[in-house]
Amino acid sequence: MTKARKFVLAKRFVGEPKESDLKLVEEELPPLRDKEILVEAEWLSVDPYMKPYSAWLPVGTTMLGGQVARVLESRNPDVKVGDRLMGYFGWRDKTVVDMSQSNSLPMPEKPYVLPDFEGLPASLGVGVLGMPGNTAYFGFLEICRPQPGEVVVVSGAAGAVGSLVGQIAKLKVLSTTTRLCPVTPPVVHTESGLTPYIKISRRVNKVIGFAGTDDKVRWLKEELNFDEAFNYKTENPTLVLKQAAPEGVDCYFDNVILISLLIFSDIIR
Repeated sequence: MTKARKFVLAKRFVGEPKESDLKLVEEELPPLRDKEILVEAEWLSVDPYMKPYSAWLPVGTTMLGGQVARVLESRNPDVKVGDRLMGYFGWRDKTVVDMSQSNSLPMPEKPYVLPDFEGLPASLGVGVLGMPGNTAYFGFLEICRPQPGEVVVVSGAAGAVGSLVGQIAKLKVLSTTTRLCPVTPPVVHTESGLTPYIKISRRVNKVIGFAGTDDKVRWLKEELNFDEAFNYKTENPTLVLKQAAPEGVDCYFDNVILISLLIFSDIIR
């Protein structure tokens, strides 16, 4: 019988997460049935959504989260031993997986086999080649649809998604020569009711980021080559945005609803 270890919610998070909020427990896994596989975690995700989403889960539930896992045993003809999967199995070291089922609510995505990263780290499956990368790439390119010379503003710009959006923007704003189709309507709503992507029309050539510490601001400017970056906690977002983009903003990619509320009225004209 295979044993697995997992972190379960010992109590609700209050303020900053504490070690006592989680408990490491052990369980026995059942034998594999037809079409099931046994995987072992190699990389676990730590994402901002995990704390608020965990508030929906009963105490004692496995801490949610994504992972890159390696297949140890397989009774599924489409998955072989040694393959790597991306799945929302939670914070646990071994998992019995049915590829047709989602393994962790409230994340409904089914697990999938990762492609060969050709020598790149497998951890990219929970990073730039996983959910954060997909959110940045498709959210920015297919919803904002940037054009050369446009001004792009990114909130939460030093985060997993925002940092990628800024880098993609630097490439696409400077090099893209065609627009696939106009964006309509200008505001795209999500199931959560928030508005993460907003498209407007103006012209200049700049990528601007907002972050929450001076170290993050320096990183955005010195390492990721953002044209401008500001600490929204110590500077007035509305004022600095007017100075950095006096002719207006073309695309606003919002990862932090607070910043959106502070500057929303100045972007929509």
